[in-house]
Amino acid sequence: MKYVVCVPDGCADEPVDALGGRTPLEVADMPTLRSLAARGELGRAAVIPPGLPPGSDVGNMSIFGYDPARYHTGRAPIEAAALNLKLGPDQVAYRCNLVTIGADGTMVDFAGGHPSSEEARKVIEALDDELGGSGLEFHAGVEYRHIMVAPAAWADATCIPPHDLTDKPAVGPTGPAAPDLQAVMEASRRIVGRFGLEANQVWLWGQGFQPQMPPFAERFGLDAALCSAVDLVRGLGVLTGIEVVDVEGMTPGYDTDYAAQRECALDALADGADLFIIHIEATDEAGHAGDVEEKVRSLERWDSLVLADLVAGLDRLGSWRLLLLPDHATPLRLKTHTPDPVPYLLVDSDRPGPGGTYSERALAGLPAVPGHELMPRLVGA
Repeated sequence: MKYVVCVPDGCADEPVDALGGRTPLEVADMPTLRSLAARGELGRAAVIPPGLPPGSDVGNMSIFGYDPARYHTGRAPIEAAALNLKLGPDQVAYRCNLVTIGADGTMVDFAGGHPSSEEARKVIEALDDELGGSGLEFHAGVEYRHIMVAPAAWADATCIPPHDLTDKPAVGPTGPAAPDLQAVMEASRRIVGRFGLEANQVWLWGQGFQPQMPPFAERFGLDAALCSAVDLVRGLGVLTGIEVVDVEGMTPGYDTDYAAQRECALDALADGADLFIIHIEATDEAGHAGDVEEKVRSLERWDSLVLADLVAGLDRLGSWRLLLLPDHATPLRLKTHTPDPVPYLLVDSDRPGPGGTYSERALAGLPAVPGHELMPRLVGA
């Protein structure tokens, strides 16, 4: 038996006026998904436990089969793991976005104009040269997403994710560590501004200490691998011992090579992996941008470039089971995440389920199962 988990990040949504009161999932032309739903089990998953922030860190941890209420310590330390950073007990990691703040103090762009990773690396290296030291370190990640490591005493702060502040006043951190964090953010302006990017400073948030998570192979008895262009998902792989596979052409944007990620999954499964996780960020990016057409288009690419040939490839490998769900909702209207339950689809190649329609509205009346219970259900653990 082979297992695949498909994560179209943030694809769940609310009814959209521009789509005639329908959601992107209801509008998108996805014949393969419809076919899978007609023979699968459908439901709703509470991937964000009560009291935890509705972020991809929490949602993907749930999808991986780990209860965030037990294992989640913060977003940044997961991303730090993807950069092979080993945090000591006296260190805390912060997510360090390159952002654009307007002259009126509003969050114009939480992604700082989406600089290339190479452009951003130069900025982060300059920040480390000029602001680093005394326990402070800056580490380059992907595009606008980076990491700052600080002394443990800097952990005590309340920080708002920048994507929650789009077109709103950029409210900075509060709490005992806020003055230190604010000083770094202010000092970053003179450094970031030298590089000619749309970004004009850094934004610090998502802090936490290194989590301790049991290996996936020990929990589920399976050899697993994944592909994702997002450090957060890759970091969860590192922390749980899941093999992280690099794919040429894979990006965290709309231009990612969907087909290459599909072929990566099929190749890994053919080479002996028991389970593969495919994570693609594009639908979430479209939600944050409020781009209705791109969110629909990204869903349709999932169907035509991933699911269609994925199913055919899995059939050639023998029996298989597939789980598909987003890590959270990213409504176009809000341009940020919500903690609402999301639709899930579980398909077994040998045992047809009751079938139905995969959409938010079609499943709205069903009770939500805890998200971390779906992985054990998928693999029969």
